[in-house]
This record gives sequence, C-alpha cells and structure tokens, in this order.
Amino acid sequence: MGALVNSQDEFDYVIVGAGTAGCVLANRLSESGKYSVLLLEAGPRDLSPWIHIPIGYGKTMFNPKYNWGFYTEPEKELNGRRIYQPRGKVLGGSSSINGLIYIRGQAEDYDLWEGLGNQGWGWKNVLPLFRKIENNERGCDEYHGGGGPLGISNIHERPELMEAIIKAGNQVGLPSNDDFNGKTQEGIGYFQLLTKNGFRSSTAVSYLNPAKNRPNLSILTEAQVQKILFKKTMAIGVQFKHQGALKTVHANKEIILAAGAIQSPQLLELSGIGSSKVLQPLGIDVFHELPGVGENLQDHLQFRLMYRCKKPITTNDTLRSWTGMMGMGLKYMFNRTGPMAVGINHVGAFAKVLPESKTPDIQFHVAALTADKVADKPHPWPGFTLSVCQLRPESRGSIHIQSTKAADAPLIKANYLTTDGDWRCAIAAVKYAQELAYAPAMKDYTESSYRPASKVSTDEEIREFCREYSATIFHPVGTCKMGSDEVSVVDSNLRVHGIANLRVADGSIMPLLVSGNTSIPSTMIGEKAAQLILGESR
Repeated sequence: MGALVNSQDEFDYVIVGAGTAGCVLANRLSESGKYSVLLLEAGPRDLSPWIHIPIGYGKTMFNPKYNWGFYTEPEKELNGRRIYQPRGKVLGGSSSINGLIYIRGQAEDYDLWEGLGNQGWGWKNVLPLFRKIENNERGCDEYHGGGGPLGISNIHERPELMEAIIKAGNQVGLPSNDDFNGKTQEGIGYFQLLTKNGFRSSTAVSYLNPAKNRPNLSILTEAQVQKILFKKTMAIGVQFKHQGALKTVHANKEIILAAGAIQSPQLLELSGIGSSKVLQPLGIDVFHELPGVGENLQDHLQFRLMYRCKKPITTNDTLRSWTGMMGMGLKYMFNRTGPMAVGINHVGAFAKVLPESKTPDIQFHVAALTADKVADKPHPWPGFTLSVCQLRPESRGSIHIQSTKAADAPLIKANYLTTDGDWRCAIAAVKYAQELAYAPAMKDYTESSYRPASKVSTDEEIREFCREYSATIFHPVGTCKMGSDEVSVVDSNLRVHGIANLRVADGSIMPLLVSGNTSIPSTMIGEKAAQLILGESR
C-alpha cells in the first residue's frame, strides 16, 4: 500500500483519517500523479469479511478493533443515559461499518448552507458532485450518475411485510416513492444501498483500492496522529504514533483533517487551536484562539418502535433456526441476495409532521427485525421495527478534549431534546409511527406493541418512552462549522480560519445537519474538498 513512511519524510499533501471523505481525497489528490500524498489512518486495514458483507454491520457495531465506540456524557433529557456513538476505526471509516443507506438529503439543505454565506455549496453546485460519485444501478439521468466509483444498488426483493408497510404508508397519506434522491424526497419506498454485486461499497473499496498502488500515494494504517505542527501561522506537518514510536512528517502544500466530527475537533484542540476556556485548564498553550472548535454538534436521535408480527416472516424467524440461517447463507453465497445482501433496513419513509414544515421533517428506517439494542441478539418471536428520527434538530451539543492524549476519548455532550421544537417533533413522530403500525394494511401483521410496551397516546407517555429508549442513528456533524460567523471554524473553501495550509474536509464542516443519512454527503464533501484544493494548486 504505497511506500513505507519514515520519520522526517515530506509529502505534498498529508490527509489525516482514511474515513468516508479521506479515502475520496486520497484518490483525487493522487490521481494526476503530480503530487505526493500520505494518508494516515489510526485503525487497521479493512480485511474482515464482515466489513464487506452487508449484514456484517451487526458484527462491527461494537467491535473495538474497527470501531472507536464513543459514548456521550449523561444526557439530561434521556434520563441521564450515556448514548453510544460508534465511529469507524478502519480504512473506509464509518463507510465501512454503517447501515449502507444511500441518501443525500434535500436540495433545500444545501441551498440553506449557501444562504448562510457558503458560496459554492448550493444544490446546483453539489448535484454534479453527487452524480460524479455514483455508479448507480439506475444509470444516468438528471439526478444520477452511472460511471462513478461508488456502487449503488436497488433492493430487488419485495418481502411481504415490507409491501404491507408501504401500503400502510399510502393509507396514512404518504405517496409511494421509488427514489428518495430524485425529484422529491417525500414518500415511502425501498432504499437504495451502498452495495455492488452484493458487497458493501465503502469509500475504501470504491475510491482507495483503485488508487492504492499509485507510486505517489502512501497509506499508513494504525498510525494515530497526536498533533499538528506549525511554523508561525502555517501548518507544516503532523506528529503521529506508529508501532509505539513517535514519527513526524511534513507537508509541502497542505494538511487536510478528515478524521470526522468527533476527532477532527479533538485534533485541532490537541494542537492548540480552539477556545482558551477548554485548552488552558489542560495546560495546552493556545496557538490560535478559535472558539467554535468542537461546538455546533448536531445529530439525529431515533425512536425505535418495535412490534410483534402475527406471521413468522421476519428476519427474527430466519435467524432463530439453523435451517433458516443456512438458507440465508446459501442464498447469499450463490445469488448475492436475501437478508445478508441487504443489511438491516429495507424500506424508508420521509414525512412532514409539523404544520410549519415545507419539506419532510422525519425519516423512517424500517426493518423486519427487532432487538433490544442495535446489533443485539434478535428477539425469539416474529417482529419488525419502525425507527423514526427528526431530520433537522434544533438542539446543539459540543465535543471537547478532556486530556492532552490523542488516545483518550473526548467529552461528548449531545444535548438531545433540549428545545421545545425538538420535543414537538419527537412526540408527533412517535404518534405518526403508531398510526403507520396500526393502519388497515397492517391488520394481518401487527400483533402488539413490544416497545413501547403498549400503544402510548398522551404526550407525557411519549416523552417517557423517548427519554428511556431513544438512541442516536449515528450522524454526528457540525463541530468544525463552515462559515464566517464567530463560531465557524473553516471558510467556504474549508480552510481553517487564521491558519495557512490547513483544511478540514469531513462531516464536521456541515453548518447544518442534512435531512437524511450523512455518509453520502460526507463523500460529496471529500469530492468538493479535492476540487477546491486542486483548483488552487494549478
């Protein structure tokens, strides 16, 4: 995987983090052969077969070899519970361990980014990048691309239960929608997945593998960056730990942080960039005062409503017997179909539940499976899950270091459900999910509610359910906000304010959370960052 890296080596570009965006950057910046590129990843190579088999999502969710396994601080509105925050620690980052859902968000999300002063980030600017990313089974059209690196596939099987849920959605007012990334997002239908030929299409597979043998690209795994090095107000290199030794590399052109919404702000703070209120108590000299570092944390909180099914037609039933599992395995082995090729969620839905919303404000992930927590052992009875989340939460949290060591987890305060608007949406979302579960089309399928233990109707009952059982759907963003206000960290070209030759390019730069899953928007950010960097290097 490229040349060995020795202490004091020099490269044109040093990329910190081989995650969703980092792999994109490594490919694009090394593509011409003109520039030398070093990609540093704290985790190992993506050698586990469970990374590449879609249903293996459940095997990596709590595996410390491939997952950082962060937790929030106790959340006041969630009965003091600490909420699990998985993040990929492997080539491909979270694109190697996520739920494989292909969603871009709404056009209005990006127009709002641009409306906040981030020129070049409107829908008209980013749609060509989304199309460039895609090797979509649908082929090319106004909204999709067919020749890009990232494999995107339809779900071809139409399970009986999922068909009933789609009909139920129609009955509660949702139109059928076979393309959430097309003209409109609203509706109910089958997701597209980040898969190709039945295997996960992570950015490590789709972007890094085709580039890994280029002589101008060096890739070093199990190398955790400790801090950024500076000369006056210019970033010149990084110090990292590899095989127990501290090493230093220098960047002739730029250093790009692509370590994600949790670890990009962590690394800035460890390097003395951030708020003096955070750094000085830890004995870190403030190299550059930038109070927005680690602020503006946003995330999608999900409410997982689970139901017992009247018919033994769910993934719970398949996984409960050796014959079922063998059949599932053979179906995948010979045809690359069945539950192993899909992962967890078949059907999605986007709906409006607040009267003031002009576009969908909630999203459903629908699974023919139930478990007490994500990736836990399925229940010993037929079941299905309607997981619903608010798309554009108002609550804001923070991520800050609590020690001077890069190996120590930062302090994460998500502050879920700390605004009245978020509670209004949560209550309306749970009511809508219950309406869906008990629609006429579900008469032969919904037996009873497992969680909540019975149908909840009053606002206070719903509040208690949300406080006790809600969890993140793993979309933290915003902690190195793009903009020009007092809490922004990077400008619209992703350059860190006040520091030369240093950019951030990952989900942390989002000024506002997109209305959907964050993997593909982060991939787009990698493409956009490469476009900006190469445009300035000409």
